[in-house]
Amino acid sequence: MLDAVSKSFFHALARSSTLKHVASRYGMRRPGSFARRFIAGETIDEALEAARAIQAGGVLITLDQLGESVTNAAEADAATRTYLTVVDRIVAAGVERNISLKLTQLGLDIDRTTCLDNLRRILDAARAHDFFVRIDMENSPYVDATLEVFEAVWHQGYHNAGVVLQSALMRSEEDVKRVNALGARVRLVKGAYKEPAAVAHQRKADADAAFVRIMQALLTGGTYPAIATHDVRMIEATKRFAAERDLATDAYEFQMLYGIRRDLQAALIADGCRFRVYVPFGTEWFPYFMRRLGERPANVGFVLKGILKG
Repeated sequence: MLDAVSKSFFHALARSSTLKHVASRYGMRRPGSFARRFIAGETIDEALEAARAIQAGGVLITLDQLGESVTNAAEADAATRTYLTVVDRIVAAGVERNISLKLTQLGLDIDRTTCLDNLRRILDAARAHDFFVRIDMENSPYVDATLEVFEAVWHQGYHNAGVVLQSALMRSEEDVKRVNALGARVRLVKGAYKEPAAVAHQRKADADAAFVRIMQALLTGGTYPAIATHDVRMIEATKRFAAERDLATDAYEFQMLYGIRRDLQAALIADGCRFRVYVPFGTEWFPYFMRRLGERPANVGFVLKGILKG
């Protein structure tokens, strides 16, 4: 119940234009600012600097230019052109060629054709430079459309793309069969969105149990799955299941968010696990930041300390 209240509260804050304006003025303006714990920076230069530091420790990365819910074709085109620039900058910088994006950045709310065209522009550039592109999953009203767009590009030969499934959504146990049948790569997450009881598990125990079942389906029938969690119990359940089936350590990877549970990140690296950090950046960081706080209220204490010190 506390998790649900936390998500509701922070999702409400994420929609506040006034709070977003204030946070944008102070949250990222100097080293040590409270948002920099979870956001690599507002520019691609800052993101590349963070990526280099992470990779120096032998860790994999994926870069995400934050943004979502664009409202017109011009904004969708601008977001697409930004991603094309990000691809070029990553190539020039020599960091790992792996990016993540949201379809509402590319015009999914405008029309399906606009979104598909923009996504193909990015996938073409990515394929030319041997990039992998992860299509992030958004809240439940977008799941059908996201999977349909993903399947469309997959059947057009864009196998340099993968998708995300959320264990909190009841439908995901069927969706994983659908994506596994394609041979596509899945990132499994619990889900950061506040969802209605009709479509999502409301109790953490139920979402966790679903996470384990989907993880097992991915490890036995999936293609190089990414198990994205900061939950020690989910990590240990994954490692036990993989060991029981004698899976190679390079058959799957763990993923975590930039700046969260660095202790667990270090432990996974020390244990020889394949591990990737999701590195978000950009000026549209505020909604993402609020969802991270809603996922793990313990992060609030860190933020409050940062504000008070400022």
